[in-house]
Amino acid sequence: MKVAVVGATGLVGTKMMQVLEERNFPVTELLPVASERSVGKEVSFKGKTYKVIGMQQAIDEKPQVAIFSAGGGTSLEWAPKFAAAGITVIDNSSAWRMDPTKKLVVPEINASVLTSEDKIIANPNCSTIQMVVALNPLHKAYQMKRVIVSTYQSVTGTGKKAVDQLFNERTGKDGDKAYAHPIDLNVIPQIDVFTDNGYTKEEMKMTNETIKILQDDSIRLTATAIRIPVIGGHSESINVEFEKEFDLDEVRQLLSEAPGVVLQDNIAESQYPMPLNAHEKDEVFVGRLRRDETQPKTLNLWVVSDNLRKGAATNAVQIAEYLLAQKLI
Repeated sequence: MKVAVVGATGLVGTKMMQVLEERNFPVTELLPVASERSVGKEVSFKGKTYKVIGMQQAIDEKPQVAIFSAGGGTSLEWAPKFAAAGITVIDNSSAWRMDPTKKLVVPEINASVLTSEDKIIANPNCSTIQMVVALNPLHKAYQMKRVIVSTYQSVTGTGKKAVDQLFNERTGKDGDKAYAHPIDLNVIPQIDVFTDNGYTKEEMKMTNETIKILQDDSIRLTATAIRIPVIGGHSESINVEFEKEFDLDEVRQLLSEAPGVVLQDNIAESQYPMPLNAHEKDEVFVGRLRRDETQPKTLNLWVVSDNLRKGAATNAVQIAEYLLAQKLI
């Protein structure tokens, strides 16, 4: 299969090629695609070197699938052009997520909504993906009423410039800044820009995308998204109130059996999810399970996942794997 990776020189694009290789996706020809300033640069894939090409050349090469991670503006301009050429686009930006004509997909939850007619498929926000993978089996069993989530998000979610800022600050070097404030030895309570209601775009993405993925507009969700000086993955403290009563042992059983979830919940041995251990892994790790003792039918849990992998690259590749397995591409 001929596969284009759009945004191939970025953090997520590089990770997408790594994941395609690791999961042995049947790539017969790779088309690394990037902006004009990156055309001609070289990337490696499966021991071979490939030259980066431009957008129009990629369309002319007619890949079956194009995995985009090049920003919302690029996606809005180019994804429809790829789709018009019959190429299936899996887009990692926020451009198409809330478009009612586009599917927003986490394969463990709702891949079955996809058809051969879907030529632009949206990959959800990284912090949304790990949260819904963890919550979906519990929602099916107990029906979520209200979710309060606070995120602790890796600088890798911002990109290479943010990673460089963190390590430059750590070593006392000057350099470009991705954030308006220092990030090393600090916590920044802002991810993306603020909206009219005082929430950031990141926080509203989590609210709106969760409802769309789970197809349940009765869920009330409020989020606070925080940037912290780590690189291994995003962490989330989640408080969820259910309609039905739950048993903690049954909750553990449901999570241990859920696709894409790894239960790490042994406080006697100080075992719980951490970004350091989630780094370079595809699963969503869940632990610190306990009842909220202030109100009934309410659970606290801690969820961690590598945001560049399951939060972006792996989820996109899993969508491609599903399309291929179902003969939709």
